[in-house]
Amino acid sequence: MKIVSIAVSRKKGTTKTCVDRVQLIENHGIEGDAHAGDWHRQLSFLAAESIKNAETEDFKLNFGDFAENIATTGIDWKSQPVGQRFRLGKEALVEITQIGKECHKKCAIFYRTGDCIMPKEGVFAKILKGGNIETGDTIEPAD
Repeated sequence: MKIVSIAVSRKKGTTKTCVDRVQLIENHGIEGDAHAGDWHRQLSFLAAESIKNAETEDFKLNFGDFAENIATTGIDWKSQPVGQRFRLGKEALVEITQIGKECHKKCAIFYRTGDCIMPKEGVFAKILKGGNIETGDTIEPAD
């Protein structure tokens, strides 16, 4: 199980940009990310496999298109229970706080593909312990 993409946005409502590494700040989120703050959705996850499955021949997707912060391989996020903790890289520790979300407006992905996977398959977490993470880092359940 590993991190295959990290994406951030400086302003809400804008497309996320993929980066190689970020600093996770305890009880806040990704340093400099517009969605960071003192709330339960400090970090978002989506399975890279889900992103790939949402593609069509006419519509190719990129990491960050669903506004996920972190895309991973080897984890079925929608089957993880709220409260499950994960270690990211060498230092960071996060706890799942929400599975799925309600979209208040239809996004560009919805209009182009007729569906969006984030409301059903996206997972949100709170950062319990900060640290640096980068693409290629391992992610594993914590006891």
